This record gives sequence, structure tokens and C-alpha cells, in this order.
Amino acid sequence: MNLRILRQTLYWQRSRLIAVGIAAVIWGALVPFFYSTFQDLFEGLIQAGFPENFLNFGSGSLFTLGGTMTLAVQHPLAIGLLGIFAVGAAAGAVAGEREEGTLEIILARPVSRRRFYGSVGFAILAAIGIVLALLFTGQVISIYALNLVEEVRLELLPLAWINGMLLWGAFLAFSLAASVSFDRRGPAMGLALAYVGINYFLEILGTFLPDLEWTQEYSLFHHFVPGEIVTGNADPFDFALLTVAVLLPLLWALIVFPRRDLGAPA
Repeated sequence: MNLRILRQTLYWQRSRLIAVGIAAVIWGALVPFFYSTFQDLFEGLIQAGFPENFLNFGSGSLFTLGGTMTLAVQHPLAIGLLGIFAVGAAAGAVAGEREEGTLEIILARPVSRRRFYGSVGFAILAAIGIVLALLFTGQVISIYALNLVEEVRLELLPLAWINGMLLWGAFLAFSLAASVSFDRRGPAMGLALAYVGINYFLEILGTFLPDLEWTQEYSLFHHFVPGEIVTGNADPFDFALLTVAVLLPLLWALIVFPRRDLGAPA
């Protein structure tokens, strides 16, 4: 770990982190408000015969507070906010330096490739952790304001944060593995976006097509379910699977990056 590279990476992300953090708090606060305001309407739609699966989203649901908390983190807005760092910043971290011809300058200093990789990865992971914490903070503020505390066990929320860090750590590790494998931002970012997109597609496909519900098990998003955690139903398998999903691309990057020649700028 190189503290100077870590600090510099966070410094470069500061404006983005502030803007995304504010949006995360607002979004987190809005979702419990929607649940509290429209709960009777949703229940009325179901009683009137409206298909229940159309009111679910991924592993989330609009019928319970826990399900709504899950829906909040699986909504495209939340994924976009976290993906700014896990995909955008990570995929360009090394490939972007190669593309601009500046990686040689960085590595000319007394820092190994693995330390550079670890420092950049840890800085981006810290940014993801902050955004995820702010999203949950917005939810907590709204839950207290709406007097919904008795419906969930908020003392278990740190466990949900760890679960989320494993999920987005897996996407971050894959994006960094793609970044060290290419000499241009475009291919690295495209591969990272495809990875997130495929996982999201499998999760949503099972929502709207009940016969294909089994596809959700193959999505990493399906193994980050805050609603189950805060109601005392955490599944240890989710944590184990996401840990493996972090370690595999991490191992790839640590093997491939030191063996690669520096790409010359176009």
C-alpha cells in the first residue's frame, strides 16, 4: 500500500464523491417515504388482481420495509451511483494511465506494480464504502422520521453494509482485472459494464418472468439482500459466494499485471 497514491486517487475523486454522496443520501431517504406513503395503494392493487411480480424489483419488494430497502440498493439509480466508482473509476485506473502514457512515470518511482494496484483499488473501495454508507444513512433517517423503526432491526445494518461491500468489491475487482488486462479504457470499461449488466439482467429477468426465477441465483445482485439481513434472515452463503467473486479477479490481476509490458501511447 502506498499512502501517497491512495491519497492522490481519493483527491482526484473528491468532486465526484461529494456529488454522488449527496445523491445517495437523498435516494436512501426517499425510498422508505414511498413505502410509507403508497403501501395501502400497492396492497389495493394486489387485492384488485394486479400481478404481484410487477410490484417487485429484483430481490426487493414494495410490500415490506425490508423489501423496500433491498429495492433501493438494486434500483438502477443506486447501481449507477456506485458503478461510477466500481466500473468507471476502476476500469480506467490502469488502462487509462497506459492509454495516456503516464503509467511509466508512476512506476518509475519506488513503488511496485502490486502496491500501485492495491493502493488504487483500496482508494476506490473506500469511495464505494462511503457512498454505500450514505445510502443506508438516508434510509435510517427516513425510517426514524416516519416512525418505522419497529419493522426492522437497524442494529444489523452494519452487516448489510459488509454484504454490500462484498458485492461492489466483486465488481471493483473485476473492473480492475479488466483494467490491467488492456491498454485502452474502452475495452476495459466495456468488459466491466458487460459483467455488471449480465448480473443485473439475470436478477431482473427472474422478477418479471416467474418461470425463469432460477436465473436470479446466478446473479451476484441476488446475494446482496439488506431486507433479509435487517429482519434477521441473513444467509452465510451470500457472504461466502461474494467473497469468492472478489478473490478470483483479484488473483487474476495480481498474476497478470506484473507480467505485462507497458503499453505505448497511440
